[in-house]
Amino acid sequence: MSEYILEMLNISKSFAGVEALKDVSIRCKPGQVYGLVGENGAGKSTLMKILAGAYKADAGEIIYKGKQREGASAGEVIDSGISIIYQELALVPRMSVAENIFLGREPRYALGVLNLKKLHSRAAALLKRLGVRLDTRVPVSELTVAQRQLVEIAKALSQNADLIVMDEPSAILAGSELDQLFSIIESLVEQGVTIIYISHRLDEVFRIADEVTVLKDGELVDSRPVDQLDRSTLVELMVGRPLDEIFPQTEHEQGELLLVAENISTETILEDASLELYKGEILGIAGMVGSGRTELARALFGADPLTSGKITLAGAKSARWSNPAQAIDSGLVLVPEDRKSHGLFTSLSVRINVTLPILSRLTRFGVLQSPAEDEIVEEAKERLSIAMASADQEAQYLSGGNQQKVVLAKWLETDPAVVILDEPTRGVDVGAKFEIYKLMRQLNDRGIAIVMISSELPEVIGMSDRILVMNDGRIVGEVAQEEATEAGIIELATMVDAGAEPS
Repeated sequence: MSEYILEMLNISKSFAGVEALKDVSIRCKPGQVYGLVGENGAGKSTLMKILAGAYKADAGEIIYKGKQREGASAGEVIDSGISIIYQELALVPRMSVAENIFLGREPRYALGVLNLKKLHSRAAALLKRLGVRLDTRVPVSELTVAQRQLVEIAKALSQNADLIVMDEPSAILAGSELDQLFSIIESLVEQGVTIIYISHRLDEVFRIADEVTVLKDGELVDSRPVDQLDRSTLVELMVGRPLDEIFPQTEHEQGELLLVAENISTETILEDASLELYKGEILGIAGMVGSGRTELARALFGADPLTSGKITLAGAKSARWSNPAQAIDSGLVLVPEDRKSHGLFTSLSVRINVTLPILSRLTRFGVLQSPAEDEIVEEAKERLSIAMASADQEAQYLSGGNQQKVVLAKWLETDPAVVILDEPTRGVDVGAKFEIYKLMRQLNDRGIAIVMISSELPEVIGMSDRILVMNDGRIVGEVAQEEATEAGIIELATMVDAGAEPS
C-alpha cells in the first residue's frame, strides 16, 4: 500500500487556451501539514478545485488512499474524506452552529423528523474534540469570524475528513485566535488528519508545515521539507528572483501636525479615542480582531457618526465632516479592509473604478472626455505598476495585489492629504506586498500621511513611524517604532482592563 494518502500526478489544466497548471505533481503523507504557497495566479486555487471535484483536469491522475480517482463529483469527493475550507466561509448565518455543522446530513427519526437532541449532542462532541467551547444552539450570525471558522473545521470533521484543505484560514485572525487555530491543526494532525495549508503569511508556514510546495505561473517550482528552507530562499522560489524583504525606509523628519482626533466615540465599540497624525508619516494601528481598529478608521472617514469628540484636518476645506463624501472633499480617504465589497465595483472596468471619484473633472457639458480619462488611467497604471490586460478589464479578474493598487489609484486621483489603509496587504502575495510597501513610502515622500491598520505585527513594526495599540475600543498605548516588539504590542493589546494606563 502507498505511503501517501494523496498523490496528484502530472496535473494540467487550461482555460480558453491559457495554461493554468502545467504538469504539476504533489504528494501528501497521512498526519502531516503541507504548506502550499505561491504568488496570486500561481495555480494554487485551480489545483485545489481539481482536488475538490469542481474542475476536471485536462491531464494527469489523482490517487487517494491508494485508489485512482476519475470524474468524481464534489459530493463524492466529500464522501471520500476530503474537505476544503475556503477563505469565503460557506455558512448559513440564520442557522445554528449545530445545523451548519450537519447541514444536509442532519440526524432524523424514522419518519424524517429532525432529531434535535442527537443533532446538538453530535455537534457538541465534535467541538469538544477540537477543544472549542461554543453553544451549538446559537445562530452563526452571532459568532465572531474566528468562531465561524471553527464551525467550518467542525463541519469538515463531521464529514469524516482524513484530508482538510485550509485556504488562507488566518487571513482574518490575529493573536490568541491564531494560536487557537494552530492548536487545533496540531490536534488534528495527532489524530492522523492531513492538512494542506494555503497562506501568504510565510511565518505561519514555517511554524506549522512539515513540507512546503511552491507553485509559480502554474508550474511546480519545488517541494521541500520545511527544515531545508529559510525565509529568503522560500521568497526567492515564490517570486523567481531574490527579494529584499526588509521594509523600505526613507529618511525624513517629522512633518507638521496634520490631523487631530480628540476623544472621539461612536455608537460602535469606539470610545474616547485620541490621536495626532503628522505630515509624511505612517501611523500604525495595532490590536486584536475586534479591538476597534476598523471602527476607528470608519469614524475618521465619517462612515460612523461621532457621538462625542471632534476631528480636525489642517488646511482642509471643511474642518469637520459627517459623512465620507465630506471627508474625501476635505482630503481624507479610506482604503477599506474588504476591497471587493467596499473598495471596488468588481464587475466594472479598471477605467471606471480609477476615475469614478473625479468624473466631475472629466466631464464637459455633461459629456465624458475620453482622452483625459485614458491619460489618467494610463498614468495610474505606470505609477503603481498595475498589471492588467487593458483599462477595460473588469476589476474582478485582477489579482488581489492589483485590485488593491486600483483602489489606491482611485483615491490618489483625489489628491488626498491623509490615506487610511485598513489591512493593506491582506490576501496579497509577497512580491505585491513589497510593491505596496514601496508605494507607501513614495506617498510619504510626497508629504501624504498614512494611517495603517494591520493584523500582521511584523508589517506594523516594519512600516510604522509610530504605533498606537487598541484594546476594547480604546487606544491603550503608543509605541515608538525603534522600541516596538511583537511581545510588547500583544501585551498592550490583550490587557484585561483596557481602560487602564499602560505600564
